[in-house]
Amino acid sequence: MRRSTGSIRPPVPAAPQDSVPLWLRSSAGWAWRLIIVAIAVGLVVFATAKVQLVFIALFVALVFSAVLRPVVNIYGKIMPRAIATALALLSGVLVIGGLLTYVVASVAGQWQKLSDQFATGTDQIFEFLENGPLPFSITVDDMRGWIEDGQQWVQDHAGDIAGTAFEQAGTVVEVFTALALAIFCTIFFLARGDSMWSWFLNQLPSRMRDTWKVVGGAGWYTFSGYTRGTVIIAVTDGILAGVFLTILGVPLAAPLAVLVLIGAFIPLIGAPAAMVIAMVVALAADGIWKAAIVGIGIALIGQFEGHVLQPLVMGKQVSLHPIVVAVSVTAGTLLSGILGAVIAVPLVAVAWAVYSQLRTLDPPMLDPVDDEDLDDDEEDHDDGALEDETPVSVTAPVVPAGPTTRPTSRSTTQEPPTSTA
Repeated sequence: MRRSTGSIRPPVPAAPQDSVPLWLRSSAGWAWRLIIVAIAVGLVVFATAKVQLVFIALFVALVFSAVLRPVVNIYGKIMPRAIATALALLSGVLVIGGLLTYVVASVAGQWQKLSDQFATGTDQIFEFLENGPLPFSITVDDMRGWIEDGQQWVQDHAGDIAGTAFEQAGTVVEVFTALALAIFCTIFFLARGDSMWSWFLNQLPSRMRDTWKVVGGAGWYTFSGYTRGTVIIAVTDGILAGVFLTILGVPLAAPLAVLVLIGAFIPLIGAPAAMVIAMVVALAADGIWKAAIVGIGIALIGQFEGHVLQPLVMGKQVSLHPIVVAVSVTAGTLLSGILGAVIAVPLVAVAWAVYSQLRTLDPPMLDPVDDEDLDDDEEDHDDGALEDETPVSVTAPVVPAGPTTRPTSRSTTQEPPTSTA
C-alpha cells in the first residue's frame, strides 16, 4: 500500500491543564456576581435619593392603602367603590384629627398645673443632684454656667441657626407636598387598585405574568400585614400606656400615650425614646420614684408587645429574626436617618417574602445530635448487641459444575468442561 504524505498530520499537543485551584475559581465567580448585585443596589439607592420626595409619597400612599383597604371593602358591600373610598378617607381624617384635638385640649387644660409641678420637680432634681447619694454633685451655679454657655453659643451661631430655620421651612413645604401626593395616589390605589395591577400584568409577556402575580401577591400580603399589624400594636401600646400613666397620676398622660403610639412605628428606637421622655416628665413632676415606676411599666408594655402582640397580630406574615431587624434598622438609619429606620423593616420583609416565593429549597438537614447523646446511644447499642449476639454460620452457595458449550459458525467442537462456583 502506498501511504500519502498529505494524510500525515503532526500530533495535536495536549491542552494545558488549568493551574487555578477550584476554590479560587468558585470564589472569583461569586465575587463578580456579588459586585454586580452591589452595583445594582447602589444604583437603586442613588436613583431613590434623587426622587426621595416621590418615593416617600408612594410609600405613605401604600401605607394608607394597606390600612384603609379593609374599611373600603366593608363600605363597598353597601355602596359604590368610589363613595366607599371617599368615606374611608374621611373616617381616617376624623380619627387622626380627633386624636390630635384631644391631645391639644389635654395639654391646654393641664398647662398651669403642669408648670407648677415642673417648678417643684425641678427644685427636687437640683436638690438631689447637689446633696444626693451620687458620687458627684451638680450645683445651681454649675447649671447657671451651662445655661450661659448655651446662650453664648446661640449668639455666636445665630447665622447658622437662621439658615437652618429657612432650610426647615423648605422641609415643611416638602412634607405637605409629599402628603398631598400620597393622598392623591391613595385614592386611586383604593378605588382602582385591582384594575391598575391587571393593566400592569397585561403589559408583560404572557410567560412572565404568573411569576409576577405570585411575587406581587406575596409582597403585598407581607407589606399590608406588617402595616396593619404595626398600627394595631401601636394603638394597643398607646392605650395601655395612657391607662397606666393615668392611674399613676402622671401629668400629660394623653400626649405621652400618643408619643408611645408614634414610637411604636419606629422599631428598636421609638419605644425607648418614648419611655425616656415619659420618665423625664414623671421625674420633674413627681420625683425619682415615680419616674422609676413609669420606666418599669413602659418597659413591661414593651415586653408584652414583643412576646404577645407581635406573634399574635402579625403571625407568619413577617417572620424576621431580631438580628435582621436590628441590622436593617441600623443600616436604614445610617442611610436616611429616621425615615430609613421606619421603612427599613417593611422593605426587608417584602424582599424576603419575594425571595421565599422564588427560591427552591433543598431537603433540610437533620437536627444535630449532641456528642453525649450519641455516646449513650452507641453504648446502649453495643450492650444490646452483646446480649443478643448468637453465632451465625455463613456458607457460600455451591453451584454444580457442568459442561458448557460455545457454538461457533465454523465448527461444533465441544470445549473441555469448566467448573463454576
